[in-house]
Amino acid sequence: MWDINADEALWASSMLPEGIVERWFIADGAIVASGDPVAAIRIEDSLHEIIAPASGRLTIVAAADSVIEPGTLLARLAVDEAPSRGR
Repeated sequence: MWDINADEALWASSMLPEGIVERWFIADGAIVASGDPVAAIRIEDSLHEIIAPASGRLTIVAAADSVIEPGTLLARLAVDEAPSRGR
């Protein structure tokens, strides 16, 4: 299980202590691949993409239009760690 958090580094040049989940690119419960953009968050006038750190099933925790702070849990990613077998 991976937690997808709002990276605190995104606020490095921001005057405001919060941002907004602008939108989700992936539906709750959908399968994502490592490196896929899953959400966009807005901090002041900047829009930042949040990238999936691994492949798995996404469970959204912070809804679209939610106000977030640095480090906020955005989603959880259930990763299938069982070894894949050829067919």
